Amino acid sequence: MVFEKGFLGTTAPIYLDITTVYFAVLPFFLAFSIYFAIKKEYEKHFISQAIILGVTLIIVVIFEICIRISGGFLEYSKYSNISFDFMLVFLTIHILIAIAAVGGWLFLFISSYKDYKNHLLDGTKHKKIGKAIFFALTISSIMGVFMYLFLFVF
Repeated sequence: MVFEKGFLGTTAPIYLDITTVYFAVLPFFLAFSIYFAIKKEYEKHFISQAIILGVTLIIVVIFEICIRISGGFLEYSKYSNISFDFMLVFLTIHILIAIAAVGGWLFLFISSYKDYKNHLLDGTKHKKIGKAIFFALTISSIMGVFMYLFLFVF
């Protein structure tokens, strides 16, 4: 089922369509969660971050398993009109940003929870790191959507 043709009207399988749509809306989910923190509704912020982070990790795991089973970037790039070298560099940068962003997000989530429970949370530091992670996740999401477009639209 996950390898059947997707719903976005391209030749991409459904798992790539789902992944692409999820990451296209991820920055908006994150902004909504951040809004809770701005309104000082920290429990809602924490719960929404936990849900978004959990769903993101599940989507990434499913994506990683399916991409390897299907032959991955090398297989899909055969049918693209975009330069392979360009896409390879773009993909490499995307992967590096994505790993740093998700790793940073996990670290911030876990460390902030521990600090909050021990009444040691530095809100200024948390906010600064959170902004950087939001920016990195947004850039990674945009790049992921463009990778889909490079492989299946352009």
